[in-house]
Amino acid sequence: MSVNQTLSTYSDMAYATSVVIYIAAMLLYFGEFAYGRAGTVGRRRESVLVNAGRGESTATGVIGHVETPKKRPLAERLGGMAVSMTVLGALVHAASLLLRGVATGRVPWGNMYEFGSAICLAAVIAWLIVLFRQLRTERREATPAQLRGLGGFLMLPVVVLLFLSGTVLYAQAAPLQPALQSYWIVIHVTAAIISSGALLFAGVASVLYLLRSRYENNPLKLTRFGSRLPTSQALDRIAYRATVIIFPVWTFAIVAGAIWAEAAWGRFWGWDPKETCSFIAWVVYAAYLHARATAGWRGIRAAWINIFGLAVMIFNLFFINIVVAGLHSYAGL
Repeated sequence: MSVNQTLSTYSDMAYATSVVIYIAAMLLYFGEFAYGRAGTVGRRRESVLVNAGRGESTATGVIGHVETPKKRPLAERLGGMAVSMTVLGALVHAASLLLRGVATGRVPWGNMYEFGSAICLAAVIAWLIVLFRQLRTERREATPAQLRGLGGFLMLPVVVLLFLSGTVLYAQAAPLQPALQSYWIVIHVTAAIISSGALLFAGVASVLYLLRSRYENNPLKLTRFGSRLPTSQALDRIAYRATVIIFPVWTFAIVAGAIWAEAAWGRFWGWDPKETCSFIAWVVYAAYLHARATAGWRGIRAAWINIFGLAVMIFNLFFINIVVAGLHSYAGL
């Protein structure tokens, strides 16, 4: 099937545009994180409760008197703009993948450039789901402003991976290689993309958990930075929930890959470098979930295991796909 070069060009333009939008969103997130004050939301909530106990209006703070609502703090405005930019970037990013798929007449993850792009989109969508769900249903340990400020730390690796995918790993739009022309690419690779994106988000949460724990154990260290992060309990909960939800999907991705391998190569498992590294990552994340449920390994030890799992995933994505020769060498480079 011939490639529609016009749509391919539009896809590349949308990809570049999404990167620019993500960079703007990242800077806005970091702006909110820098200008926000730790504990502001908690103090405001406490003030509202006190006023309510006195019989005062929580909207104005004065009985029978209507005041003009105060202008939102700069940090909150920056955070709101950051979320809006993230949603816009995700839409443009999704459009780039859609256009690439239509231009080539196949699923848009047939090489490293497209695969990396899809993983980043999955990570951004996972972040937006967690953010909107948290803002809507949970206000216990992580205040909305604090949680939203984490966006910059997620967008940073996303932007870096998108930059590498669009430069070093870029591949021209082309039909799928014969070995990839199977319906299993939709099943197996889609599960791998969703898993990788969510696990990237979980790994970032675990890194921030370690930083917050260090601040809580020694407030004299990382004072300004650590005080702006959500509590260690909230970060640990976010990392754990993301991992425990996505772990069955990662398990399914490995099983589906084994079934595809049997259909393509006549064996379910051959200890190919890609298969081996994927299995190691599965073992590490299984160990993390077990450690998280074990009293003596909760907290910092479990977080380090989760971070090691992310390192294995990154190693699998770059080193195994690009450097090591194997049956899964479909990087398109």
